[in-house]
Amino acid sequence: MAEMDSLSTPNNIRISDVTCDSFRIGWDMAPEDMGRVTHYFIDLSRKEGRDPNRFKHRDVPTKLVAKAGALPMAVRGHWFLSPRTEYCVAVQTAVRQPEGADYLVSEWSQVVEFHTGDYGTVHLQQLLHKAEGAAGRLLRFSVFYRNQHPEYFHYIRSSCAGVMYPSLKDSSGSHGSPINGTLNGVFLSCNTEFDTGLPPRDSPYGPLRFQIPASQLLNPSTACLYFADFYCMYTPYHYVILVLTTAGSEGDRFCHAHLPQLDLAANPFLTYNPPQREGEEPVYCHARDVILEVFYTEPLHLDQGTLVEISGHQLMSLSTANAKKDPSCKVCNISVGR
Repeated sequence: MAEMDSLSTPNNIRISDVTCDSFRIGWDMAPEDMGRVTHYFIDLSRKEGRDPNRFKHRDVPTKLVAKAGALPMAVRGHWFLSPRTEYCVAVQTAVRQPEGADYLVSEWSQVVEFHTGDYGTVHLQQLLHKAEGAAGRLLRFSVFYRNQHPEYFHYIRSSCAGVMYPSLKDSSGSHGSPINGTLNGVFLSCNTEFDTGLPPRDSPYGPLRFQIPASQLLNPSTACLYFADFYCMYTPYHYVILVLTTAGSEGDRFCHAHLPQLDLAANPFLTYNPPQREGEEPVYCHARDVILEVFYTEPLHLDQGTLVEISGHQLMSLSTANAKKDPSCKVCNISVGR
């Protein structure tokens, strides 16, 4: 009888089918317990904040109580899971006692760690839909540009033979964007001032500007365009990250597998429209109401463009280097973590 008053400790915890906001969990338990267990208790915490004594009490309230069923069980929507985050999980089994008595519970299992994934296709489509609603009308532009300090361009000339090589994307923007820490590129801008049609006089990055004609990069016969992110930084400004690749390149293959591709002639962010009549030039347009960050995945030589000095101020508050997304913004957040 004493043996029936206790439950075996769940063991061999298995985590599978992990996404950015869900996972499946299974475990083993003694055969004699399988027919009488009525509930599962599952507790989860971020790895960096885990208390080593978190699971030692048999009677602590748990974050998820589920009716016993087939294993592995899917866990989705019970926690506001963040993408690309390490978590710790432990489980108990329990038997509901008659007449309102406390549950008969097992000891906590060992703690198992797992790592959530990037945004998947569904999540990126949700983010893209939100970005489309914020883009506004299209304005013409003629050059892509990159603002930096003189020291940066001196380094490019003296140490890199004048070539701006792609570098690894930092962690700015949405935590779950698939390009963070995985894709190499060179950040460019193309936004213009609505009254002049020219690049802004001010910059958060430096007083020198590298400019390259849009026609050199946005060529429909060789270029592919992808949506990568939509975010803000506790300010009214919203940013859209687009990835511009050369068709068939390593960067293009990565983007084709992980990001929504955009039609160069028909999207609300960055477009190429061919000449309508002989002798006319193509028309290039950018979204007015968001700040576009174009991540170009190929090397750029300074001789492909020109260096000019800008006359405005350095608005450091607009810098997006390693910027964290505002998780409370209803405009640019979707129904998973940041």
